[in-house]
Amino acid sequence: MSTMEIKNVHKNFGDTIALKDVSVAFEADKIYGLLGRNGAGKTTLINIITNKIFASAGTVFLDGESAVENDNAQAKIYCMTEKNVHPWEMRVRDGFRWAHEFRPGFNMEYAAELAQKFDLDTGKKIKHLSSGYNSIFKMILTLASDASVIIFDEPVLGLDAAHRELFYRELIAFYDKNPKTIIIATHLIEEVAEILEQVIILRDGEVILDKSLESVLETAYTVSGDCAGIDKYTRGKKVIREETIGQLKAATIFQERHSNDKDKIRELGLEITPAGLQEVFISLTGS
Repeated sequence: MSTMEIKNVHKNFGDTIALKDVSVAFEADKIYGLLGRNGAGKTTLINIITNKIFASAGTVFLDGESAVENDNAQAKIYCMTEKNVHPWEMRVRDGFRWAHEFRPGFNMEYAAELAQKFDLDTGKKIKHLSSGYNSIFKMILTLASDASVIIFDEPVLGLDAAHRELFYRELIAFYDKNPKTIIIATHLIEEVAEILEQVIILRDGEVILDKSLESVLETAYTVSGDCAGIDKYTRGKKVIREETIGQLKAATIFQERHSNDKDKIRELGLEITPAGLQEVFISLTGS
């Protein structure tokens, strides 16, 4: 079990500010969604956590100690990224052995089991793997690692629908048996929403949301009906999205409901529907 804390992390590349005073805490044994549009700062934050780059200010703490240039702390983290660190001429099964040499706790038996489930040919050279199977290879390395914090940066890149569904099932089964701190950075929000416990949304390098998924879904809802009724109901409320077609309007509200809201909706002849995580994300990020 490991906890990780990001404190006041700032990162700039020349005149470009990639992260602005980011502070978030990752509790032990919880699944997090790190969400944001392209360029929001997700990969920059992950690269700082894993020491691939260093923050301009602020720091990362793992189990109370700085994770910056700290081999003991970094050994507790395993990150799946788009980049493949294994030699291209290496065969998949040798890639597993290589991982075991670097991380003695790497579970060879589990890796072989996952390879069979995903139909990954372990005799094939890494350079001959398709984009989807290269993602599967890296995903297996991540799940079979002994890390207490595992990070997936776009884990289902190139995977077909069947393999994506299998990945999510395996991830849940893995988490049930081996609770860990899991961070998933992805743009496939609708797919991943079912397995997340906490949602962190970045926009332009800043954290704009850090809430439990349950809280997000309880707070967000959409009302629809005639424009006059919607305008009357939403007055004074936090509206994060509006769409108008003729005399009809739909408004997404991100605010706790008052006890008399249902009565108001009924009186005004409006309809109410829950808003999904993807709708909240689109509304908050303007994407």
